[in-house]
Amino acid sequence: MPNRLANETSPYLLQHAHNPVDWYPWGEEALQKARKEDKPILVSIGYAACHWCHVMERESFEDEATAQLMNQHFVNIKIDREERPDLDHIYMDAVQALSGSGGWPLNVFLMPDGRPFYGGTYFPPVRAFNRASWKEVLTAVADAYTNRKHELDAQAENLTHHLVQSNAFGLQQPSNNVFTEKNLDDICNNILRQADKQKGGFGKAPKFPQTFSIQYLLRHHYYTKRTDALEQALLSLDKMIYGGIYDQLGGGFARYSTDEDWLAPHFEKMLYDNALLVSTISEAYQVTGRDHYKRVIAETLEFVERELLSPEGGFYSALDADSEGEEGKYYVWTKDEIEEVLGADAERFCNYYDVTEEGNWHEPGHEGSVRNILRVLHPDDAFPELEELKRKLLSHRSKRVRPLLDDKVLLGWNALMNTAYSKAYMATGNEHYREVAERNMQFLLEKMRDANGQDWYHTYKNGQAKMPAFLDDLAYLVQALTHLQEITGNGRRLEEAKVLTEYVISNFSEEGTGFFYFTHHGQRDVIVRKKEVYDGATPSGNAVMGYNLLYLSVVFDRREWRERAEQITSSLGDAIIRYPTSFGVWASLMQALTKGMHEVVVTADKIVDWRKQILVIFIPHKIFQSTELPDDSFPLLRGKPVNPQQLVFLCKNYSCHNPVDNQSQFIRLLETV
Repeated sequence: MPNRLANETSPYLLQHAHNPVDWYPWGEEALQKARKEDKPILVSIGYAACHWCHVMERESFEDEATAQLMNQHFVNIKIDREERPDLDHIYMDAVQALSGSGGWPLNVFLMPDGRPFYGGTYFPPVRAFNRASWKEVLTAVADAYTNRKHELDAQAENLTHHLVQSNAFGLQQPSNNVFTEKNLDDICNNILRQADKQKGGFGKAPKFPQTFSIQYLLRHHYYTKRTDALEQALLSLDKMIYGGIYDQLGGGFARYSTDEDWLAPHFEKMLYDNALLVSTISEAYQVTGRDHYKRVIAETLEFVERELLSPEGGFYSALDADSEGEEGKYYVWTKDEIEEVLGADAERFCNYYDVTEEGNWHEPGHEGSVRNILRVLHPDDAFPELEELKRKLLSHRSKRVRPLLDDKVLLGWNALMNTAYSKAYMATGNEHYREVAERNMQFLLEKMRDANGQDWYHTYKNGQAKMPAFLDDLAYLVQALTHLQEITGNGRRLEEAKVLTEYVISNFSEEGTGFFYFTHHGQRDVIVRKKEVYDGATPSGNAVMGYNLLYLSVVFDRREWRERAEQITSSLGDAIIRYPTSFGVWASLMQALTKGMHEVVVTADKIVDWRKQILVIFIPHKIFQSTELPDDSFPLLRGKPVNPQQLVFLCKNYSCHNPVDNQSQFIRLLETV
């Protein structure tokens, strides 16, 4: 049997390359085979850091008898959801419509033309918990395709119709009536109704970081001084920072917590989670000045550079949850291990990090084992030797078998991390963060587009970029360019953001609505062009493009871009207000459109230190430009004098207050507007 995945670059596909299943990558060869032989297609979607994907591989895809059944009746296609999020969105929506739930691995059965008719997530090797075994599912689907194909065809037609119709979900006639102070307060109240006021976060287990809701609360506090908004935002961050979801030794956050106490994470570490958390914690540090936020920013970015930064300057995607076939094995401890490494200091260390003889975590299926996840129950009790003890244990841990690295570079996730570095620089003034952001941006601009500099790519590995970029990739990149301009004063980044925005408008727009499709108009291998509006694990590309349009409408005096941002936001108005935890980035966009954008300009013949003094101030929804020379190329800089004395201008709608020449005067001016 040919190994059709052997030449793929996706670590996830390579994990499955030697399965006895005759896997194909998504492409015309597999689709043609299904049409020619009149076979249903089995699409199995996952990603390299997915624990249950590994479980199903061991139980079913490595089993010869199961593979024989799959090869006999189906054309089997493996997809890395991170390489093809467009296909994942389509088929995940189909499965959720069928079953009401989704997840990975995602196993979907298609007609030969790509229309889905049945699917699910993880299936066990034998029937358990009222769930059919994988072999039973395969046999039943094969039988139905042979004997009742017309029923499957009707189901596929209905599902495809549902996918098309879902593009219009939640839309209402645009109206400026949504941009009111009351609606902003209602959003805050609706977020707080879902808040866990004791343990932080929102909702029940499993708990995800929900950084967009936290950011909204921080910003709402800025405008209203509501203490309940600030307290819930900080409580949520603190519970994560001191919980097991945060790697207390090596820095960085795991994907989510399986319990309400933030103790037991799903141990995979994703680039985008850490980017979004660093961005949010940077805002919390600007608001509060609390040292532990600065420490966690530093530790997390140290982890990113140690584990996820390529020699070329791109960021890798993820670290697996598993090592040696067990989830979390790399990260957990017994008390005996810690005593062996730390000796007389172990007892104090163990008390601080909740390490006991009995263990504080019992993994399902390993109930007899003694394991501890490091967490801090009483953070005020830290002691001077703690950092040295952490370094000792981290050094010892590094000798263990490491989790798999997913070493593909994704444009969108890199752009999110680039923004995180810019925001960390704003909050801390650490020049190293600016240097990393500039180097990474140069990598993205050089490696992630074609030789003509016209079209963009989604993924990069081994010197090769491939897959047309998606809306999220380009929306996040525009956002990163605007932030990078703020910390460097390099106006060329704004020109690049403008060109890229025009590219998105030309190639992704949905006619008549103002929204954007997820895929480029030239993409032909999807059954429907999806329009994603929810803010999920990563921000909605539509929401980010809305914010980009608002921002750049001021920078370049493009009124029609602001109107488009207003149009798409108001079209989702009721959904944003009623369900803000699913529309968190949209909520912040509504906030910006309602409150208006602060326009801040700094001029000085020696700009760097003065730029830092302004950037460190928490000002949500601002546009910041700075220059050392007279510059009429941007409306906000036009006519602004550049003197030996530094000046800062605070403006709105291009109307400026008299400039001030020091930070304290600027802060007082901010408080009056």
